[in-house]
Amino acid sequence: MSRDAPIHTWPGSYYINSEKRWESGTLSLTRTMVRFISSQSKECLASFRLSSVMEMKMESSSFIFSTLTVLEEGNIKHWFGSLKPNRVVVFNVLEHFWRERLLSPTSEARGAEGQPSKGRELITLVAGAQRRLEDTGKVLSHQGEQFDNMMQGLEKIDSDLGVADKLLSELESPSWWPFGKLPWKTQQEAKAEDASRAAAAISAGKVSSRSKVIASIPAVVSKGGDSDLKPGCLLVLVSSLEVRDTNCHLLHRFERNEIDEIRVHSPYEITVRQRFIGKPDICYRFLSAKMPEAMSVLEMQYKKKMEFTSEYVAFKATPLSSPDKEGTIWNDGLMQKCQDTELPVELPAGELSQLQVQALQPSVSQAEAQELKQMLMQLKNLALEAETELERQDEVLDVLTSSTDRATMHIGKHTCRMKRLL
Repeated sequence: MSRDAPIHTWPGSYYINSEKRWESGTLSLTRTMVRFISSQSKECLASFRLSSVMEMKMESSSFIFSTLTVLEEGNIKHWFGSLKPNRVVVFNVLEHFWRERLLSPTSEARGAEGQPSKGRELITLVAGAQRRLEDTGKVLSHQGEQFDNMMQGLEKIDSDLGVADKLLSELESPSWWPFGKLPWKTQQEAKAEDASRAAAAISAGKVSSRSKVIASIPAVVSKGGDSDLKPGCLLVLVSSLEVRDTNCHLLHRFERNEIDEIRVHSPYEITVRQRFIGKPDICYRFLSAKMPEAMSVLEMQYKKKMEFTSEYVAFKATPLSSPDKEGTIWNDGLMQKCQDTELPVELPAGELSQLQVQALQPSVSQAEAQELKQMLMQLKNLALEAETELERQDEVLDVLTSSTDRATMHIGKHTCRMKRLL
């Protein structure tokens, strides 16, 4: 029987109430469970679901100091002490995953009802693909806005170069030289002011598009290691990553071109690093139950900077299991045997067992098939829209390339003409 890989572990001690003593070991958090394993006997002293937790507190008394207590359903209280690096860090992480589990209890509910059907699993997979495609569409939309702003800037540059060409022509062949007050200077200054205002408007438009939020997730944040994990949030923007505290105050902003590495420790934990020469690196660690939602966007925007550790590979290789499903493994084995064996077409009345009825049921119901059809149609529409946007951006890129080459050539010619005038 496989168990979930731990998201995080901490050394500490557990109070065995029946024996009135403390036992040292390791406290671990998985996708759905909290466990404490003894370091001496390797025995699991405590194991409970996150969904069954009623309350988490940091307590102390004249007999027990600096402890973390967890109240489980049935008025069962667990005491954890001597936690490293400290109990505040452990409390922040456990409370985050517990609250996120309470806010999205769908997986626990399905686990309580039994193993989900094949149709429901397909719907979950398609829903994940749809979310990823929607995130891709958002990024493409923001990228298209940036291309449009660049086109406006190049058009203004082309217009200014035309004005510069007329002015240089007047300087090269003046009809009244050396008399006169150079009346074009006033016109040139007005054109320069117009150009500066247009450039400011274009840069403001770029800033507004670059500051759009693609994804925002609650997280437990630490600067450097994992010794100071505090509640906060991670914002994924078009051109940067922002770290904020619980009051939405900005702690740090990683510009897109300044990020040197995003190390993925697990589907729920990443580290973002910005390196410097001659001074310490800036490194933030993020631990979030919602991290898989932001991972698709990060993989798209920072594909070349993503580094998946061996811990992530081991985590992904571990099959997902929950305590609600552990009791059904024996029944799953019987189900497999029944599916491998042909069932008779006709059975005497009353001899069709519940297990055989489950084996004869279709893997995908009519309602699930209809829902899948609608979701696939939405996926098709999203894919077609993304294809249209990509074709449009490809045409814009061709225009940008030719316009840039033409502007570079004109600037070179004007530079030579001004050097001759000087």
